[in-house]
Amino acid sequence: MSKIELRKRASDLRGAFIDAYAKLKIDEKTRLRDKLEAESAKPELWNNPNAAKAKMSELAALTDLVAPWQTLKFQIDDLDELVGLSDPSLEAEISEQLRVFEETFAELRGALRFTGTHDAGNAILRITSGVGGVDAADFAEMLERMYLRYAERQGFETDVLERSPGEEAGVKTAVISVTGPYAYGKLRGENGVHRLVRLSPFNSDHLRQTSFALVEVLPELSPEAVRLDPKDLKIDVYRAGGHGGQSVNTTDSAVRITHIPTGITVAIQNERSQLQNKETALKVLASKLAALQEEQNAADLANLRAGKSADWGSQIRNYVLHPYKLVKDTRTKHEENDAEKVLDGAIEGFINAWGEYELGK
Repeated sequence: MSKIELRKRASDLRGAFIDAYAKLKIDEKTRLRDKLEAESAKPELWNNPNAAKAKMSELAALTDLVAPWQTLKFQIDDLDELVGLSDPSLEAEISEQLRVFEETFAELRGALRFTGTHDAGNAILRITSGVGGVDAADFAEMLERMYLRYAERQGFETDVLERSPGEEAGVKTAVISVTGPYAYGKLRGENGVHRLVRLSPFNSDHLRQTSFALVEVLPELSPEAVRLDPKDLKIDVYRAGGHGGQSVNTTDSAVRITHIPTGITVAIQNERSQLQNKETALKVLASKLAALQEEQNAADLANLRAGKSADWGSQIRNYVLHPYKLVKDTRTKHEENDAEKVLDGAIEGFINAWGEYELGK
């Protein structure tokens, strides 16, 4: 590559890098990270362990986000200096450094898909079985496993906040916290109704069965961020249920919170402490209401309508296991034939296709 071509290539890369750096507001996020670092060094932060944990998670996410962009900024500055030397003996080295920079930048630039208000933060997944009886509960459990495996592949941390088993198999509801850079941005395209077609293992005649599950992807927010009005909340406590055994809670520690204006209900019973269950339920409810408010462009929480149900005609993705095998997204038209691999967590293709689809809108 000639000296002129190297100069042009370096100049083009610098221009694209500066544009992406500005769009992602890396300098602003770096200042916020530095502020959080200073706050995290104060001993009094741990007087409130829950708030401290949330702040440390935010700090970790910001550090993971800005560090590679800062590294690239140093690299492009060094490349500019090398190119400016006009030394023919350095051309091979410059060409190689440009190649490495270009590859790293292309990977990081994927973050441009995630410029929504909450995209860089953590997510809460709420999976609910829909129409289809036992098969639907089993499908909900299949999706639960799929997302846990995906999170593992991404290096995300997960915490099952709530899990209500089905009567015969599967789960009625599973609520999972997903922690990692862009967890919400990557997963929010999964929000919607999912449909499964297969030969039912729960049907004595082994007939073809269609079942549905609803996946809600929520930004992880604190109740304070949403400003829930206590007058709008109905809080019930009851005895935690289960399949029996020593692990069943014998105290009234389970908590159900209903948002009266919308009728949205969140029930949590995983923890033995009523206070912990209440805090978790409030967090999930706040996140759900915030997502619904953004989706419906509502001026305030009082204007929200109840969300969608998991039934026929509203699905975003079909998982067909019989008479052929195919997973297809109804919005992006992205499809994959290896259904077992997809259900084992390999959903990157669908997530990337959704990101491109959103950019093209």
